[in-house]
Amino acid sequence: MATVPAETDADQRSAPLVAQHLRVPFILLVLCFAAWGMAANLTDILVGVFRGIFSMSNFQSSLVQFAYYGAYFLLAIPAAFINSRFGFKAGVLVGLGLAALGGFLFIPASQLLAYNMFLLALFVLAAGLSILETSANPFVIAMGDEASSTQRLNLAQSFNPVGANLGVLMGAVLILPNLTPEESKTIMSEAELVASQEADLLLVLRPYLVIAAILVAIWLLIAFRKMQLPSQPEAVDLTEGGGGTLARLWANRHYRYGVLAQFFNVAAQTCTWTFTILYAQDVAGTSSAAAGWWLQASLLIFLVSRFVMTWLLGIVRPALLLLVMALFGVACCLTSMFVLNVVGLIAVVAISAALSLMFPTIYGLALQGLGPDAKFGSAGLVMAILGGALVPMIHAAVMDSAGSAAGYVVPGVCLALVAAYAVFDLRTDRPDAAPAPAPEVGAQEW
Repeated sequence: MATVPAETDADQRSAPLVAQHLRVPFILLVLCFAAWGMAANLTDILVGVFRGIFSMSNFQSSLVQFAYYGAYFLLAIPAAFINSRFGFKAGVLVGLGLAALGGFLFIPASQLLAYNMFLLALFVLAAGLSILETSANPFVIAMGDEASSTQRLNLAQSFNPVGANLGVLMGAVLILPNLTPEESKTIMSEAELVASQEADLLLVLRPYLVIAAILVAIWLLIAFRKMQLPSQPEAVDLTEGGGGTLARLWANRHYRYGVLAQFFNVAAQTCTWTFTILYAQDVAGTSSAAAGWWLQASLLIFLVSRFVMTWLLGIVRPALLLLVMALFGVACCLTSMFVLNVVGLIAVVAISAALSLMFPTIYGLALQGLGPDAKFGSAGLVMAILGGALVPMIHAAVMDSAGSAAGYVVPGVCLALVAAYAVFDLRTDRPDAAPAPAPEVGAQEW
């Protein structure tokens, strides 16, 4: 598998982003990026929705993100073994199938009126997306010249916020405006409250059924499409000489710190988007329906910024751009904490511009020089998504004790740590790249 360069140069700017014979598989993978973006960001809306439906605290409702991102952590290593043993096609198909099953599990969850059942459905959905993402990211990296791999991954990931915007749009149009108003619940009988719960949970069910249907369609499109793909590295021995792959990964500081940076990047992203609606309601005083549109604005900024950052990566060294945007994100978090009006809400929305380049850029920087070890290195970077499961609970606990504005100290600290990783990469020489096999046309049918 091709490795990722440390910085852009003349070769990167002239190299084609995707090899001509791999454009169809690249487009299919782009559909996968969009699909999991749709599912992930619809989940952000559920935190506020479940808080109202089940009358729970911010901390309890944040278990939605714990179930979702916890599954990412647990399934990343099994996904790497699937890819190593059966190839990328198997990984992608297993991921799509499991994610679709999770979407369909929302049917019994809505019928049982059980919060735990919704958490289970989200866990299964996210388990599939974890396998899908562990397979798709390194595959995209291998789809062209090494010099353009960071830019290529940013391009593919640019379609993730396209799906994310569709997911939030579904939430803003189909869920939030139609929920039972809180003031109405105060005058309802117990039977009426149960009926309102059923109606509200049905609103949650419909978008996930749409997502499940889309995932099944993509599964069929990939399963029955024959095409020639690059050869993949042989399965890696995790224990051979000197500790094998795991020891080499641990010894590589750029990779090790990159995993930590990814942990804090995903934590900052999840905190920012999960609590945008609550910030809009609690600090800026917007209605629940209007708050959904502020989250939509966040994702639109993320989408546009991702394409802008992809272009800038052809000019500016990735680590330098990462540093600038991380510091911008810290400034936005501070503004949201101390300017308690619509300006603070605008600052919360603007954090998305800082977040837009971080995941694929950290991913690319961390995988540079890993050679055949990059397949399992990719699993480690996907496991770092655990930050999205753990840190939002800290954010929620701060909100419960000190208010919605104070909670944004948490993503601020996370983005400061991402900036520290960018400084480390800029100031530290990298080890020599490990040898990796170059893609060969027609070596494998996918």
